[in-house]
Amino acid sequence: MSKKKAKRKTRPKLLRLATRKWIESVKATYELDAHHVMLLELAGRAWDRAMAAAEDIAKNGTTFEDRFGAIKARPSCKIENESMAMFLRTLRELALDIEPPSDPKRPPAIKRSF
Repeated sequence: MSKKKAKRKTRPKLLRLATRKWIESVKATYELDAHHVMLLELAGRAWDRAMAAAEDIAKNGTTFEDRFGAIKARPSCKIENESMAMFLRTLRELALDIEPPSDPKRPPAIKRSF
């Protein structure tokens, strides 16, 4: 895939705004075939699912007590792990070294040179 400036406006409606913008910026930077665009959108869906699970974990914790009093792992933990793995696999399949979608609630990382 080569770098190219192109404008294509096919945003999946089910994705978060930050994820849709991320997909558009990648599509504008790289020349992608149709199957690469599908993989990129899959990565976006996986990212959004992982972030939704992370929000649930932040709100409700990593465990819960079932009706018998046993401590169980919250299903969101598994969803977050599997979705993040899917996100990373799709990026690896695309062979792109890019940053994940930004979270507007989190400040940007500080880049340091040592």
